[in-house]
Amino acid sequence: MPAIPVAPAIAAGPTEAGAAETGLTTLAEARWPESDHDQAPPPLPGFIVSSFSPIAAEAAARCLSRRPAGLSQDSDQDSDPALPTVAEAVVRSAGILQPTRTAVVIASARGDVHSAAHVAAAVDTAAPLGPLLFFQSVPNAVAGHIAARWQLTGPVVCVADRASALAAAALLIEDGDADEALVLHAEQTAAHAVLLCAQSPGGQP
Repeated sequence: MPAIPVAPAIAAGPTEAGAAETGLTTLAEARWPESDHDQAPPPLPGFIVSSFSPIAAEAAARCLSRRPAGLSQDSDQDSDPALPTVAEAVVRSAGILQPTRTAVVIASARGDVHSAAHVAAAVDTAAPLGPLLFFQSVPNAVAGHIAARWQLTGPVVCVADRASALAAAALLIEDGDADEALVLHAEQTAAHAVLLCAQSPGGQP
């Protein structure tokens, strides 16, 4: 079986500073793992063999469930009522109390290496290969799942690094293609999700 390359760790990084440099404000944020209790992500229907997509989907779900009160989203998930008033002020000043377009931008340096290795091993040994593995071997497959699950109607984009993801999110919002963007940096064992919107005039919350 081919060796599985080690995916780079997701550094903490100055997410808010990086977002601010591109004219964006962080509304919500989440990670996998967030504590010692995060030993294995919840199963994700339609995705098998690898933890990549379940981890990415769980980080996204946590982030979206923490969106500021008053910022509605078509989903059967309830928002957390105890959310920062600063984020609410940003949302109101930006005029996006009820956005209908949330872009999903996923960044991954290596993508789903476990699925890729599994597919390669099956091909090498002429073993049967299920259709799900072909689908999930595409890095942005989980981004499409997240968009469908949460009824996010903005563009779906896949890039290789966090800086490119932030730049893409800023461009989508600036061009009017999205009201906000869920930026998800995912690797094989960890994921970091941030929900971003444009800064209010003057760059202040």
